[in-house]
Amino acid sequence: MIPIRDDNPSVLIPFTTLAIIALNGIAWFLVQGLGTEPALANSVCRFALVPGDLLGSMEPGSNFTVGPGAVCRAGTSPAWFTLFSSMFMHGSWLHLIGNMWFLWIFGNNVEDAMGHSRFLIFYLLCGLAAAALQLYFTNNPQIPMVGASGAIGGVMGAYILLYPRVQVHMLIFLGFFATTVAVPAVLMLGYWFVVQLLGSFTSVTGQGGGVAFWAHVGGFAAGALLIYAFRNPRLVARHPFHGWKGRSPHRHWQKISRRRGKRY
Repeated sequence: MIPIRDDNPSVLIPFTTLAIIALNGIAWFLVQGLGTEPALANSVCRFALVPGDLLGSMEPGSNFTVGPGAVCRAGTSPAWFTLFSSMFMHGSWLHLIGNMWFLWIFGNNVEDAMGHSRFLIFYLLCGLAAAALQLYFTNNPQIPMVGASGAIGGVMGAYILLYPRVQVHMLIFLGFFATTVAVPAVLMLGYWFVVQLLGSFTSVTGQGGGVAFWAHVGGFAAGALLIYAFRNPRLVARHPFHGWKGRSPHRHWQKISRRRGKRY
């Protein structure tokens, strides 16, 4: 299932969401060479979060691999810096586009509830929480971690509490056929979280793949908790579809003013 859009108007222009997407795109272009080698491997060596490097279980200068024939040295960049830089690195075009698509669908309305500067701090804290849980459960401290999905998981955790009734339009593939269906955000995001939680337990047994499931779980949980500290009640009250009460989402949401949240 792939989310296409949500029936949720933006009250504010999402400057921070757009800036984060732009920074990820710039990093992919300038630092990671659009996914070509050796730029991709070098970017992972320099800017990925390596659990063993951060936790001190790897000696500075020791080698670790990031792919076939690509060997890196621990301590290439300050370990604390990779906590942040890894949020803007990706492993492939699909990885980048998928993360940025989810951020665009859900990030603008979470930014609506906080304002621009609060949303940036919230996003980074969710990314740090995601990394912390993945570090705790990792069973291979030499595997580098890259991607924005942990921080975006935090955005989704906030969204499910802010706008649980809003309809999210999903693209579903049924064999050779594809169709769309609209479901409340609480169902779509709740299902996503359960899938990540199940995947995280599989990864602990050593049967998981290259997906950092615990980072997704940690980011989502952090977002659901931090929203209570970061939301701005005045901004939340301006939004017509927040919470479980009040006005129900409908198909004519475009008639709501973006700037002031007025209802026509």
